[in-house]
Amino acid sequence: MIEPALALVDFSSIAIGIEAADAMIKRADIRILKAGTVQPGRYLVLIGGSVADVGESLAAGREIGGDTVLDSIFLPHVHPEVVRAIGGGRVPDATDALGVVETTTVPAAILAADAGIKGADVHLVEVRLADGLGGKGIVLYSGVVADVEAAVDIGVSVLEQPDLVVRKVVIPQLHAAMWENVSDATRFSARVLEKL
Repeated sequence: MIEPALALVDFSSIAIGIEAADAMIKRADIRILKAGTVQPGRYLVLIGGSVADVGESLAAGREIGGDTVLDSIFLPHVHPEVVRAIGGGRVPDATDALGVVETTTVPAAILAADAGIKGADVHLVEVRLADGLGGKGIVLYSGVVADVEAAVDIGVSVLEQPDLVVRKVVIPQLHAAMWENVSDATRFSARVLEKL
């Protein structure tokens, strides 16, 4: 799923989100379209493809969405680790530190992930979007403490509205038991369904 450009739109209306997604795929030759409902009653549309096509498609979505667009992003040269993490790829090896950025919207989380990974020598452990988070997003960075601190600060600094950030945390020397939990799955249900 590695593409040169990626965009995501978060709609407050499911009906308008479906209409906008249809307009987006009709407007330009995008290679990836992933769309669906998330809590609390919102609709996300993720697209990927060439920079020009994604830009055209995104414009159509914003136009149809109007005031139902809660947030959106356009990343013309998205980092490959962001694409991997959005697709469920994980970094299983423990490192020196863990950084967490918690955002109020999914687009904000993706933007923070992309900026942090481009600006510091870190890896993305996870980029978790909306489901089971009440529409929020979380980004987990790993690396040495100084680099994780830099990634978290860079990720937060690109968010133009301060209310998009719920919290940011850097944890040096994360305990091995906690690393096992966050590197495997951050959803509590996934953890408790394993043998206790």
